[in-house]
Formats: sequence, structure tokens, C-alpha cells
Amino acid sequence: MRKVSTGFIYFFGALGGLLFGYDTGVISGAILFIQKQLHLGSWQQGWVVSAVLLGAVLGAAIIGPSSDKYGRRKLLLLSAIIFFVGAIGSAFSPEFWTLIVSRIILGMAVGAASALIPTYLAELAPADKRGTVSSLFQLMVMTGILVAYITNYSFSGMYTGWRWMLGFAAIPAAILFFGGLILPESPRFLVKSGRTDEANAVLMNMNNDNKEAVDAELAQIKQQANIKSGGWSELFSKFVRPSLIIGIGLAIFQQVMGCNTVLYYAPTIFTDVGFGVSAALLAHIGIGIFNVIVTAVAVAIMDKIDRTKMLIGGAIGMGISLFVMSFGMKFSGGSHVAAIISVIALTIYIAFFSATWGPVMWVMIGEVFPLNIRGLGNSFASVINWAANMVVSLTFPSLLDFFGTGSLFIGYGVLCFISIWFVHKFVFETRNRSLEEIEATLREKDNEAENTVTSH
Repeated sequence: MRKVSTGFIYFFGALGGLLFGYDTGVISGAILFIQKQLHLGSWQQGWVVSAVLLGAVLGAAIIGPSSDKYGRRKLLLLSAIIFFVGAIGSAFSPEFWTLIVSRIILGMAVGAASALIPTYLAELAPADKRGTVSSLFQLMVMTGILVAYITNYSFSGMYTGWRWMLGFAAIPAAILFFGGLILPESPRFLVKSGRTDEANAVLMNMNNDNKEAVDAELAQIKQQANIKSGGWSELFSKFVRPSLIIGIGLAIFQQVMGCNTVLYYAPTIFTDVGFGVSAALLAHIGIGIFNVIVTAVAVAIMDKIDRTKMLIGGAIGMGISLFVMSFGMKFSGGSHVAAIISVIALTIYIAFFSATWGPVMWVMIGEVFPLNIRGLGNSFASVINWAANMVVSLTFPSLLDFFGTGSLFIGYGVLCFISIWFVHKFVFETRNRSLEEIEATLREKDNEAENTVTSH
């Protein structure tokens, strides 16, 4: 392969995350204008927002497992094309149903990116940099959300502004496609396909020509590549069960802690405090900038602090912030100070999420599955994550009406503390360990289980 800078590879490898963030974040501003121009009822508005989530479930389910068969790079290029088609289709939609179909297509690319990119980055990066490199995906997601907020504000004065908001995503989609043409294939996939020389060249490039490190890694990859590619029966086998529990548990908890509902609700909280709509959108941009900064800090420390410690610390911080925010919201109607406390607590909550559960979940589902079902396993965890996202997003308005803001966020806070028990009981540490060493841990656990059964 031709020599490509590792920075270029990591940037374009993670760029799909920017589209993921943009396309999920832009609708919060665009829907204000879409509902007026297309005369949408509340049910139709809900579907315009949720169509991307439905598409994401389909994309993660269909495209993710295909990467085990066709390679990570080819599917990344396909995702870029789907992003482009979905963005242009959304921008030119004349009525409701065309917009829904375009948003579902867009969602398929979002779901595919969420399943593909963590796997691709985890397989390219050396063990001591893998957490940092894999968490670039979440940094790109947060950057995409920030760009969406800025775009929403920029086009909010135009009558057809929502079309520009949705269509703008076509530009990074095109950049991703042309950058993706230069990206290397994953060395793990190359070895599995019998292209060992190409895999060696990619590893030499990624490890700064450190032949000793490359030879050791290549030997480990070859050993595991000899194991036949697995399917659903392997994914649900006793051997993979610890990884599956981690993947499903982290994917669900990341959503049921209320991260997306808090982000969606932020502008409303700002207007409750007394901000005008324009000022609330600007404040939203402020939260977006803060989000990116905190995620950048998380990227920097990802390989210096154990993943499990980050998850537990993040859950404690998020749980306390939600309790404080709930208390503030109960009294915000009659107290300006209580309303300000709610906004501060909301910002701290988002900081804890962006620094811990946001990136760590995606890093770990890219690490914990064995090579022969890594694409399938990552895809399955992504499907669970998107399904949980969809359930939480669709139930939020009804739960809000039933419980009220104060009580509802206490419920999300309780789930933060339940997640600490889950991490402590089921999640094993992956920091500074090669993917092959992590897989060896699964084999040890499987052997221990077998020995326990036979001794009884």
C-alpha cells in the first residue's frame, strides 16, 4: 500500500461520526420550519424526527454484519454514498412521505457508521492508542451536533432554511467518500481474506515501521483468523456471552440514562429560564462547543484511565446532576435561582456524559467481540443502542406529560446508579490490551466456566 499518514487515516476513518452527529442533531432546529411549511401534525412531526432512528436500526442490522464479508472500507464508502443520497433527498422533499423515506435512507447510513467505524478504528490502532483513536468517533459525533446547531442558527432566517439545513450534510458525505478511497482496509480483515502482505504493510504504516511490534501483532491476528467466521449461533454461544452482555448492557444504559432527551430538552430549559428563542438557539451552540471540548479531553485521557473507572465515575456524576436538575426544575416556575441551577446541572450532566459513557460505550463495543464475529457483534450492539434510543425518544413526551419534568429526570438518575452495579458485575477491563489478548480473556472465562461445571 502507498504510505498514508496515520492522522489522515484516523480522521477519515472517524469522519462518518460527524455525519452521524449532524444528521441526528440538525432536525431539532429544522423541524420548527418543516412543520409550518409542510403543515405537519404532532404525529407526523414525531415521525420526521424518529425516521432516522428507524433507518439507523436497519443500517446497523444490515450493513454492519456485511463488513465481515466485504471488508470495513468498502462498506464505509457505501455509507458515504447513502449519506449523500439521503441528504439530497431530504433537502428536495416536496411533501411528508418523500421526506420520511429520505430520512430513513439517511438513518441507514447513520446506523451503518455506528456499527462500522468503532470496529474499523479499533482494528487499525495499536493497543496503547486504541482508546484514544476509537473515541475520535464520539468526538466527531459531538462536532457534527455542534455544526448542526450552528447551521440551524445560520439558516433560521430563511424561508427555505430547513432545506439548506438538511442538504448541508451532502458536503461532508462527499468528502468522506473521496477520503475513503485512500483509506487502507483493516489488517484483521486482510489476514482473514488471505492477503497477509497487504496486512503487514498496513500494520507497518500504523506502527511507524516497528517491525518487532508488527510481527508480534500479525502472528496473533493469523492465529485468530484461522478460526472460521461465525454467525448468530457463535454470537449467542457461551464463549461470547460475556462480550454480548457488555455490548447489550452498555448500549441500553447509554440511552436510558436520558442523554438524548436531555440534549433535546436543553432549548426548552433555556426558554423556561427566560431566554428568547434566538438566545436559546445561541445557548444551545454554547452547550455544543462545551460538549466538543469535554469530548476532546476524554479522547486525550482515554488510554490513561481504566474504561470501567470512567464508566462508574461518569454514572455517579450524571446521576447527581440529574437529581439536582430535577430539584431545580420542580421550583423553577417560581424561582429564577432554581432555574439557573437547572441549567448549570444540565451542563454538568452533559459534560459527564460526553467525557465517559458517550465515547467509552462505542470504544468498548469495538473491542470486546472476537475477530470471527466482530462485525456482527458490533452491529448487534449498535442495533440495540438505536432501538433503545428510539424507545426513549418516542416515550419521552408521554412520560413528560405523565410525570412532569422534575420527577421524570429523577427516574433517569436512578438508572445511572443501577448502571454502576452493571459495570461492577459484568464489564471487564480492556485498556492497553490488544484485541487478541481481550479475546484470550474470553477463552479463559469459557474454560473456567467449563471446569466449574465438570467439578460439580
